[in-house]
Amino acid sequence: METKHISTEKNADYFIEKLCLKEHPEGGYFRETYCSDIVIKKDVLPDRYTGDRPLLTAIYFLLKGNDFSSFHRLKSDELWHFYFGSSMTIRIIKPDGKPYKIKLGMDVENNEVCQAKIPAGCWFGAVVDDTESFSLVGCTVSPGFDFDDFELGERDSLVKKYPAHENIIKALTRT
Repeated sequence: METKHISTEKNADYFIEKLCLKEHPEGGYFRETYCSDIVIKKDVLPDRYTGDRPLLTAIYFLLKGNDFSSFHRLKSDELWHFYFGSSMTIRIIKPDGKPYKIKLGMDVENNEVCQAKIPAGCWFGAVVDDTESFSLVGCTVSPGFDFDDFELGERDSLVKKYPAHENIIKALTRT
């Protein structure tokens, strides 16, 4: 059986069209690919949730090389999975202010990882490592994603709270 390979000549616009992606408020493009039929009732969820949530959700997420995922945080853990294109760097600020970064990609010899966990409550954003390319990833959230659980970072308030990280906050916020 012959295996077909995806041409490395495919660009971001190709995947945006073929995967039916639309613009995301944090930057980039996305499409929900899965939402569990199993629902977790609010009364068994932690108090930070405002209502029932699906057990799990998943999306495609694509960043073009010159775009970025703005600092945001979720009330749930999120797993990122690398699929295609350039590696990306995810910048994270923990609630206590400690920063770290994750290189998401396929070059495991150079400390890239194919999957990464972003803990609930952390501020995070991402950039494509090769600005002439793009990154296609998947994101899985449990309990499932709801826009009520999404907070887009505001530049001035983040800089005020984490002044030591002003440069990266300015680089990964739009307002």
